[in-house]
Amino acid sequence: MLRLLFHLIIVKPLVLIVLGINARNRHLLPAQGPAILVANHNSHLDTLALMSLFPLHLANKIRPVAAADYFLRNRLLKWITLNAIGIIPLERHASNKTSQLLKPLVEALRRGDILILFPEGSRGEPEMLGKLKNGIAHLISQCPETPVVPIFFHGLGKALPKGEIILVPFIVDAFVGEALYWEENRQAFMEKLAKSMTKLQTELAQRN
Repeated sequence: MLRLLFHLIIVKPLVLIVLGINARNRHLLPAQGPAILVANHNSHLDTLALMSLFPLHLANKIRPVAAADYFLRNRLLKWITLNAIGIIPLERHASNKTSQLLKPLVEALRRGDILILFPEGSRGEPEMLGKLKNGIAHLISQCPETPVVPIFFHGLGKALPKGEIILVPFIVDAFVGEALYWEENRQAFMEKLAKSMTKLQTELAQRN
């Protein structure tokens, strides 16, 4: 219930009214889970923008994956991110084996959730795409039937760039790509994902 209210009162008004978002190829978004959304990461608004693309009845199924050391660093932020946003915290600096670190994500996918992942790891320069980390490949190798939907955003890095706290109203474009599936190995999957994200970035740049 709390996550539904968060979507209704915060996410939808902020992204769709204050900013405005133009989603191209919206029909390629998953209608249900399990699924993984991957996007470029330029702003703290990225997660809210992705959440806003989905109808309210999926509010409890959208699960952003976020760094535990950042989003659980104090009691208030921890409560908001876990209960209102519904993040799955990831221990970036833990010494556990990869399979153990990814266990909560695998379990979420098996429950039919839709995960939000940013393969760059941290926020980069506005409208740019950094090097993709292969954590997504480790995850999808354990859930090979799960579709991975690439999305490229333009405008969020200008609306609220890294290091800024003042939101600047800016029309945001979101380009949704065709779903990708597991390849025969992690390198092949990462190459396909990088190629797809670069293609979306180029198409958006040409349109703008």
